[in-house]
Amino acid sequence: MSDDTGTQMTPAGSTGPRPEPIRLFGTTWVDHGHGYAARRIAVAVGSLAVAVASCLVLRLAYQGLQIAAIGDFVTVLMVAMFAICSALAFRHTWDGFTRRPDPDRQASLRGLLTVGFVGSLLAYFFRSLTEAPGEKLHREEFEEAREQYEKRTTRRSGNPRNRRRA
Repeated sequence: MSDDTGTQMTPAGSTGPRPEPIRLFGTTWVDHGHGYAARRIAVAVGSLAVAVASCLVLRLAYQGLQIAAIGDFVTVLMVAMFAICSALAFRHTWDGFTRRPDPDRQASLRGLLTVGFVGSLLAYFFRSLTEAPGEKLHREEFEEAREQYEKRTTRRSGNPRNRRRA
């Protein structure tokens, strides 16, 4: 719920923690409104379509290696590299939906994730079949922030001047 200024409101009427937007979903994941289902369908269809198109491009690259006749060893090496990098990128992306990735590790894996982009696209596809990618993590963090906020505000309620001294 929000007031006319767009500030996120808690049930007590005071301002509270705001949900963190998710890429392509904004904050629609909080109450599953404002086209949330349509966005999930679009992300699922889009990520699968891009993954299929990427596989076609990789197939053309494979055919180029065959035409160049560079040898079976290099061809097998290239296929294995894309397969392994895609599997690792899938796992890394999938884990990123349930916990925050370490920024240093993320930077060191940038090249691997770039090569294994098909795996990341497939992770987005499979996760979007059940929820917005990253929704579970964001929901847990948002609920925890709301609980902490509620504890802080209920402890501080009332004017300390009005308290009786013993």
